[in-house]
Amino acid sequence: MAQLVSRVYQGLMFLSCVSMVAAFGAVLLGVVAREMHWDIAGLDAYAGYAIACALFLALPATLRQGEHIRVTLLLDRLPARVRGGFEWLCLTAGLAIALTVAWFAARLVWVSWSTHDISPAADATPLWIPQIGMAVGCAGFALAFADALVARWQGREFMVAQAESARTE
Repeated sequence: MAQLVSRVYQGLMFLSCVSMVAAFGAVLLGVVAREMHWDIAGLDAYAGYAIACALFLALPATLRQGEHIRVTLLLDRLPARVRGGFEWLCLTAGLAIALTVAWFAARLVWVSWSTHDISPAADATPLWIPQIGMAVGCAGFALAFADALVARWQGREFMVAQAESARTE
């Protein structure tokens, strides 16, 4: 089961990379189009959709890699017993929040589809199409939190260990 979930993370990260390449392509095409005095309606909107899709689809894999912002200032100073309980609490709260966001993201896709909502930009794209990436990414994020809770319960590490002990960026 862990391999299947890991492949889901990899697949979503691959789709995120494809979205980033699509955003780059849209921006590059926009630059070329302006230089050639062409007007490609809605190109900026497509770049925005691709960037948003890339962000949401990357959430599960970045959580697995430990790349999300984690406030360890408090955790590092807690005794082991209290820290364990606090980590359980944080993972449970994260799962609850991720499930709620995933539910509302999926509901947003459904509402946009059923009401035939379209983009107000020049592209007039049905909004449920770009919103699918957000909903799938949010569902994957909830899966990642559930996976983290199961890993914690089984006594194994969820996050891939980083080579450096602290990161400053």
